Amino acid sequence: MGHPVLRERARPLDKSDIKSAAIQKLIDDMIDTMHEYHGVGLAAPQVHEGLRVFVALLDEDPDAKSEAAVIINPEIAPNGSAVEEGWEGCLSIPDIRGMVPRYTDIRLKALDRAGRTIELPLKNFPARVAQHETDHLDGVLFFDRMKSFNTLTFLDEYSRFWAKDED
Repeated sequence: MGHPVLRERARPLDKSDIKSAAIQKLIDDMIDTMHEYHGVGLAAPQVHEGLRVFVALLDEDPDAKSEAAVIINPEIAPNGSAVEEGWEGCLSIPDIRGMVPRYTDIRLKALDRAGRTIELPLKNFPARVAQHETDHLDGVLFFDRMKSFNTLTFLDEYSRFWAKDED
């Protein structure tokens, strides 16, 4: 947090650039970084690249077997108006958690790493992840979406006091 690229709107990628060696290497490096830091998503601005690209584990309960989705130039549309608050953290804001309202049901339209158009219906946790990462591409951090800072907490405190409520 604090690097200017995190607060800027990232630029879309041209379809012709997607298959370049530089972009493919960026994607591979982002996937490796996401896994190394035990994240479920990582946007290009988080690695100081102002491009509309993110990688994410878009499973309901991601684990080591989950395959990373590559999302380029995403467009999100809510399916309905249902919004729920849920805990979020961010690799760019280490060891902080907070409750963030997000749509529970969305449609994600984007390009994949081969430049093909994809459309994904996402609900609940995967929808939250996609919205969080797309926010990064718009220069928005999760606490910008929080209704109140009353739940803003350090990870240690979250683990001691708040995580128990989720069990």
